[in-house]
Amino acid sequence: MSASSVSRRRILSLWLPRLPIDRIQRFFNGGLAKSRAFSSEVGTGSREENASKQKDEPSIVVIKDNNALVIHALDEAAERLGLYIGQPLANARAMCPDLKVFDADVVADAKTLSDIADWCDRFTPLVALDPPHGLFLDITGCAHLFGGEAALLTTLVRALARQGFAVGAAIAGTSVCARTLTRQASGSIVPDGGEAAAIERFPVSALGAAEAITTGLRRAGLKTIGDVAARTPGEITARFGARFATLLAHALGQGDAPISPRKPLPDYIVEKRFAEPIATDTMIAMTLSRLADTLIASMEKQGKGARRLEAAFFRTDGVVRAIMVETGRPVTRSAVIDRLFRERLDALADPLDPGFGFDMVRLSASRTEIVVQEQRDLDAHVHDNDELAALVDRIAARIGGKRVVVHLPQNTHIPECAAMAAPAQHHLAAAMQAEWPARAESEPPLRPLRLFDKPEPIKVPFAAVPDGPPHQFTWRRALHAVVRVEGPERIAMEWWQQDGKQLTRDYFRIEDAEGLRFWIFRDGLYEGECFDAEGKPTPPGWYVHGLFA
Repeated sequence: MSASSVSRRRILSLWLPRLPIDRIQRFFNGGLAKSRAFSSEVGTGSREENASKQKDEPSIVVIKDNNALVIHALDEAAERLGLYIGQPLANARAMCPDLKVFDADVVADAKTLSDIADWCDRFTPLVALDPPHGLFLDITGCAHLFGGEAALLTTLVRALARQGFAVGAAIAGTSVCARTLTRQASGSIVPDGGEAAAIERFPVSALGAAEAITTGLRRAGLKTIGDVAARTPGEITARFGARFATLLAHALGQGDAPISPRKPLPDYIVEKRFAEPIATDTMIAMTLSRLADTLIASMEKQGKGARRLEAAFFRTDGVVRAIMVETGRPVTRSAVIDRLFRERLDALADPLDPGFGFDMVRLSASRTEIVVQEQRDLDAHVHDNDELAALVDRIAARIGGKRVVVHLPQNTHIPECAAMAAPAQHHLAAAMQAEWPARAESEPPLRPLRLFDKPEPIKVPFAAVPDGPPHQFTWRRALHAVVRVEGPERIAMEWWQQDGKQLTRDYFRIEDAEGLRFWIFRDGLYEGECFDAEGKPTPPGWYVHGLFA
């Protein structure tokens, strides 16, 4: 990647330094915890009673480190008392006996950061995590939609501050530079090519390198990033390694590694923003219909159709709800998209809750394919296939794609593996063209209509050995006397896949005195495969594997 292409990139870095304690305090202070925005509720009690106490009492979050509790996060009141992250809890209590202590919940913190990242999708689809409490937003080419970079930065910071989060933000041409500025000079916006001048005065620890490297730089008299940048790259690489040299180059704007977005960028995106939030089902359906028309028109220009579609609803309080549908064939009509999302919305176990309304709705096609034109006027089979595929899509949208399956034949003689269940949306064409073993006319079926997922054991008191069928057997506490037998049909297991653990089976078609027909097998050969721990032959087991009509 050339330097000119890097300079055109614009990265916004967000940092929430007090995320663990802010997440907890938002519950006591009210905020948006009532609407489940950004975090889950913790604790019990009255928010009103606790809100006033929270302002005066310093609060910290502790985590276990080397069998000792240390401060993981702290609020502003605790920081004013001289407490710091990493300080042992015992020392902190000695300085402040009235300290309010909470246990760390790393999982809940990660969920909160992920929810904030979902909310940030309204600004750009390229949002990456910067653990433990940061985010990267690639705003290249989209800042003008929000009034420019300064207006976008202000909007983000103010919105998160209203949610009860302490937040820092900065914009630069590289992610490393933006991250450094976020922690040292929040609110900075660095123009293209100005990365080196913007961070040269900061301490070397601001780069986020390992503690050993930071200590080594200080011992060498290199206290600021500018001091390190004044050295030649060869000196830095020889003394501190290529990884740190690359980190420094990225911080100075000399190249940058791309961020890793949480979600892949969709092929097509259309969205609608509202000055006044919408909340009615009619407006939501109308908005989706208009977005579908726009999306289809965009794909039609390139001869493509959608296979996977996602509708994202952004609520005014920060909650984001995404709904996805898939299709078996590329969709080229907006009416089909409307029908699929209508089915999906009607079948939601957790209905779409607009809350105070949605201020943005986005429709994206995350998977598209080139549409293959087919003759549809003379070939009736094409129409039948289209109707069947549309039916499968509608059923899948309502009950889930994994529940609508087709069966495909497999090249194996093992009964339970002879057919494979596959999602109908992706394997409908293969299922329609599959060739199954033909049944011989005037012959009874070789396989039962009902095959058990797992063979069920039966008790056989005696059988004609070495390869004969049983004379009677007990299954599900009922005794069955055998009157007719067909078999045996010997099936050896696939030794190259089973590691020799599966035994040879002898199958019999059995009819009892009441006319019931079973498919049973003996698992193992007499004096050939069945031995006890001492190496002595043991009787093989018997199982029923299916029932005939």
